[in-house]
Amino acid sequence: MATTESSPSAGVSANGAAPDICIILNTGAGAGKDARFDDALEAALSRHPGRFHVERVDGGARLRPAIRRAVKADFPTIAAAGGDGTIGAVAQEIAGSGIVLGIIPLGTFNYVARGLGVPLDLADAVDALAAGSVRPFPVGEVNGRIFLNNASLGIYPAILEQREGIYRRFGRSRIAAHWSVARTFFRLYRPLSIKVTVDGKAIRTRTPLVFIARSAYQMEMFGLEGAEEVRKGRFAVFLAPDVGRVGLMTYALRLAWGGLRAGRDVEQMFGEDILIETRGYDRLVARDGERERLKTPLRFRVHRDALEVIAPPRA
Repeated sequence: MATTESSPSAGVSANGAAPDICIILNTGAGAGKDARFDDALEAALSRHPGRFHVERVDGGARLRPAIRRAVKADFPTIAAAGGDGTIGAVAQEIAGSGIVLGIIPLGTFNYVARGLGVPLDLADAVDALAAGSVRPFPVGEVNGRIFLNNASLGIYPAILEQREGIYRRFGRSRIAAHWSVARTFFRLYRPLSIKVTVDGKAIRTRTPLVFIARSAYQMEMFGLEGAEEVRKGRFAVFLAPDVGRVGLMTYALRLAWGGLRAGRDVEQMFGEDILIETRGYDRLVARDGERERLKTPLRFRVHRDALEVIAPPRA
C-alpha cells in the first residue's frame, strides 16, 4: 500500500499499473488510528494490487490541501475514507470536475454511505470501490458551498458552536453534548425574521430553525416525512415554530424520538431552488455539521449532474 503525506502521484506502481484511485484517509475520523485498522486496510487493498494510492491526513487544516493535491495529480477517482465531513470536503473540491467520488465509511453515523448503500464493512467497501459501479449523485449547494445531508440556520448552528467550546473545556461526552443543547436554548434563543422563497412561492415568518434536507435516508432515520420528494431531487424545507425556549425543548425531544409531524410541529415545503432573506450581512450556516458564516441572502440549489459516485446500483 502506498502511503504518504507528501504530494500524491499517479505514477506507475510496482506491478507496472498506474493507481487510478486516490484514497484520502482521515486518521482523525472513527477508525484510522488503530493498528488493527491499518492491518485490515492493508489486507483489503492488497486484493486489488496497483489500484490504490493512500494519503493519510489527520483531519483539520490538512484535509483540503491533500484533496487538492490529489485533484492536481489527475486521479480519475478520489475516495474519502472517513465520516460525512470528510466525504463532504472531497465532494466540495471535485464537484463539476469530472472526478468520481469514492467512499470508505469510517464515521459515527455514515449517513451518506448508508443512503447510497455503500457497505460499512471495510473490506466490502474497498471491494465496491475497486468494482467501480458509477452513478449520478445529486448534491445541495448554498452560496457555492456543497452539502450532502442537510444545511440549517438558526438554533442548530448555534448549538454546534456552543458544543465546540464545551468540548474544549470539559472533553467530549454525552452529558457535554446535552448541556450544549440546553445552554443554547436558554441563553441564545433568538428567532429569525425571514422571507423564504421556494420555487417562486414566498412566505414570511419568524422561526428559531430552518432545516434543509438533502438525504432521504437521514429523514427516514429521524421519522421525518417527505423522503420520496427528496429522492426525486428536491429539498425538504422545515421551519420550526416560534414557540419559546421550553417549547423548543419539546420540539427537540420529538425530533429525537421520531415524533415530529408536518403541519402539527413544523411547516414543511419542497423545492429545488430556495432563497432565504434575513436581516444582517451574514448568517451562521451549518452544512453536514460544519459551521461557516455565509453572506446573505442564502440561495440553495440542487445540482443533479455535478457529481458521480461509486456505489452499488439502486435496488
